[in-house]
Amino acid sequence: MTQARTAIVTGAASGIGAAVCATLRRAGWAVGGIDLRPVADTESVCADVSDEAAVAEAVSSLADQLGPVDALVTAAGYYEMVPFSEISAQAWQRMLAVLLGGTVNSIAAVLPGMIARGDGRIVTITSELGLGGGDGDAHYAAAKGAVIGLTKALAVELADAGVRVNSVAPGPTDTPLLAPDSPWREPAYLRTLPLRRLVRPEEVAQTVAHLVCDEHFFCGEILSPNAGAVI
Repeated sequence: MTQARTAIVTGAASGIGAAVCATLRRAGWAVGGIDLRPVADTESVCADVSDEAAVAEAVSSLADQLGPVDALVTAAGYYEMVPFSEISAQAWQRMLAVLLGGTVNSIAAVLPGMIARGDGRIVTITSELGLGGGDGDAHYAAAKGAVIGLTKALAVELADAGVRVNSVAPGPTDTPLLAPDSPWREPAYLRTLPLRRLVRPEEVAQTVAHLVCDEHFFCGEILSPNAGAVI
């Protein structure tokens, strides 16, 4: 019997991360989660992705349980809207530590094994705001934009090693990250979108699964399911 391939998903407890876990499980993958909270229906380890040592330990523990890591999806993160003039130094540092630093820490933990086996898939979850910017999103957009740059650089660097690095950059998505009173949920905003609605987490997960499971020729691509927000 062939052993299931193994994927690790950060930010796996809710939203896009949880949807990715469920989608990959249905596709036959063994899935491990990393989050600040326990992950339902998934082998998981609680860790802060901004903590390099904690991430390395979490990845090692999950690999011991599930097998060598064939795919990584970096969905851990958070979102807040703050005018640029009101973003504190601490807020900048935390946003960059979690979004950019967490991505770097997670990739660093899985990459040696992928290179040794000559095969691997890394999908970073970025954002449409990292592509087009937004009003009141400077530190979030900057951090996500940095992850897009990291994705493209690693795609070039790691292609010869058999590791494919791509990104999914969703538009506003119907997850708990968007508060009930978020301007992204306002009917006036939704009417500006060609699809007239938010992206669903399951749609983002399907895009991730396409990169992880099906195609072998994507390299450094940024796929953006965004309901037409950026065309």
